[in-house]
Amino acid sequence: MRYLILFSYDGSLFSGFQKQPNKRTVQEEVEKVLSMINGGKKVVITAAGRTDALVNALNQAAHFDFDKKIPLEKFKKAINTYLPPDIHVNKIMKVSHDFHARYLTKSKTYEYKINTGEYNPLLRSQVYQYGKPLNIRKIADALKYFKGTHDFTTFTSSEDKRENKVRTIYDASVSQDGDIITITFTGNGFLKYQIRNMVGLLIEIGAGKKDPYVVKKTLDEKDRTKIGVTASACGLTLAKVEYYDYN
Repeated sequence: MRYLILFSYDGSLFSGFQKQPNKRTVQEEVEKVLSMINGGKKVVITAAGRTDALVNALNQAAHFDFDKKIPLEKFKKAINTYLPPDIHVNKIMKVSHDFHARYLTKSKTYEYKINTGEYNPLLRSQVYQYGKPLNIRKIADALKYFKGTHDFTTFTSSEDKRENKVRTIYDASVSQDGDIITITFTGNGFLKYQIRNMVGLLIEIGAGKKDPYVVKKTLDEKDRTKIGVTASACGLTLAKVEYYDYN
């Protein structure tokens, strides 16, 4: 039987989502608990996407196959009982045998939070502590150029070996609550470091170092050497993964 889980995690003590030798990862911790509940038989989860080290999630999604039949609420409670305190399953549901958490996504939404005020140690694992004012109007003007379908080669890490760098951003917005600025992107998918590289440029624009129109110019150049600053991972959160039939 195939299940879909929506779960959150504090990424500050993980070396990313994907399993890696001799490193603590989200995937390993979740699979360890599921395999234990499955009587020791190995369970492998497939996520909607991989998050990097220090990146957080409010509603990551993953599917897995499981042998035992357990009522959903009881299953969810059992998983959360054994998971470490920096991971929590928000929802679990049965899905069809051909459901795929990665390939059937409708959209993904990421949020990047920036503290423009005094350093706040309580927010250090969820918010980038920039500590200087930013012009939110200029950031909003720049975000307009990211919307739509583009080749994001300029904003991609050289570690990302995928040939197709074309992605669609359905919506991009910025808001401010006190000293905290939140930049939100919703799209059909994102490349490695893409959002952090986009935010790095937006911070330079908000600081008055560059003009908003530079976003279009940088996109058109398709040159990774023009990326500039990559924003810190700690401010990035995977907020939501949407599917056509399972949200």
